[in-house]
Amino acid sequence: MVVVAALTGCGATHRSAPAPPKPAAATTTTTATTTTADPVPAASTMPKPHPQVVEPVAGQGVGVASGSPSADPTPVGDVHAHAPPLNQVKAELKRELVAVRATSATYIDPLRYVTHWERTDQGVDANMPVGAPILAPGTIKILAVEPNWYAGQPLVYWELLGGPDAGRVQYVAEEITDIARPGSILQQGQVIARYAPSGTGIEFGWSTPSGVTLAVATTGYEEGQVTPAGQSIRDWLNNLGANAGNS
Repeated sequence: MVVVAALTGCGATHRSAPAPPKPAAATTTTTATTTTADPVPAASTMPKPHPQVVEPVAGQGVGVASGSPSADPTPVGDVHAHAPPLNQVKAELKRELVAVRATSATYIDPLRYVTHWERTDQGVDANMPVGAPILAPGTIKILAVEPNWYAGQPLVYWELLGGPDAGRVQYVAEEITDIARPGSILQQGQVIARYAPSGTGIEFGWSTPSGVTLAVATTGYEEGQVTPAGQSIRDWLNNLGANAGNS
């Protein structure tokens, strides 16, 4: 997973004003909505996704915020809010991490409702229909929610508790709401968060246990750069049938 490091918003177009660079952490002046975990909705209640791989120019969002040309892409919250200091994020994650070992459990695609796949950078950027869920790929523990990670939008970290990647930390950030509470254990298919009505799309990726994105911790990251960590998470999703392309 990857931390709170500078980069432009993931995947929204038609911005009324440029968003600030992504910070290294986020303050808690904006409150992220949290809920207890709930199961994946019935297929009949969600729009049928038609994923498309979109390759934007580095630094530019591509696709349509919230999946609708008329949707307001302005993030909810204080777009000038700052990420919390990294030592605070690290302490939050350390309190919640669980000692686990790899198992034979399998994962499901957590982003099955994506309508547009976008660029690879620190992680993978994408758009979804409003209200679409981001699902727990297996049994996970929600470690922390940082409400103001980027442009007043939150980031949520979780630890994989089973499967071949048990103990690794992932995150999803930006255009999300209805986030599961820190400390909660979710079973495979339960809802981590939902796609919000407005914002800059989502970013999904690997983090380190310190809260730094894997991209920043391993190769460093500059805005729009394709990183090995970003390619890794795209490959991970594709292995689960996400059809996210190979950019």
